[in-house]
Amino acid sequence: MSEGQVGAEQRLVTPGMVIGPSSGKRAGSGTITENNEFIATRVGWLNEQNNVVSVSPINSAYMPRSGDLIIGFVAEVRNNLWFFDVNGPFQALLPMSLAPWKVEFGSTRKHLGIGDAALARIQEVDETHNMVLTMKGVGLRRLNEGTVVSVPVNLIDTLRGENNAMLSRIRDATDCRIIVADNGRVWIHGGADEMRIARDLIQTLNKEGHKNTFEHAVQALENERGEQ
Repeated sequence: MSEGQVGAEQRLVTPGMVIGPSSGKRAGSGTITENNEFIATRVGWLNEQNNVVSVSPINSAYMPRSGDLIIGFVAEVRNNLWFFDVNGPFQALLPMSLAPWKVEFGSTRKHLGIGDAALARIQEVDETHNMVLTMKGVGLRRLNEGTVVSVPVNLIDTLRGENNAMLSRIRDATDCRIIVADNGRVWIHGGADEMRIARDLIQTLNKEGHKNTFEHAVQALENERGEQ
């Protein structure tokens, strides 16, 4: 049941599959115990850490929550608000009253146009899934520089690491400013070569997140930079 050797591909399981004996271990997300055995409750990759057995989904949709930090792209502009694509089931709106600038009615396009990227927070999600954004807050802004790449929502924790340790390592190794948003988008800003390296690392995670390849790739980059 363990992950096996470093770099080995994890085991893919499906709902109802018997994973193994539960003695001395606890059921985590995506598993239940029955007749002293672990049973998978979803399709995903089997993980075991600190005697907790769980199943990581192959992919997860972003479900917005109040307080989430998001990177959104302007999808539509009205006289008094913007609609954003936030990689969720519905678009979110940003009223001009919650923008970081003093915006006059009808002048919204002067500040954000269709396709522009912005760092914002979800202020409210109501029972009908309407989302209201705010850009009033420390660091919230239009993203004029850098590049935005995507990562599956279920791999965000892997990219950040415990207490953002992995993210800090990547920032140091690439010499880039990197912001990982809760909606599966990542902003990268640095030199052209450094941004390419950071994008390549994230692509490794996207393609092989169910392996330990990502950790190896980060460590190899750290070793390479340490020798320079």
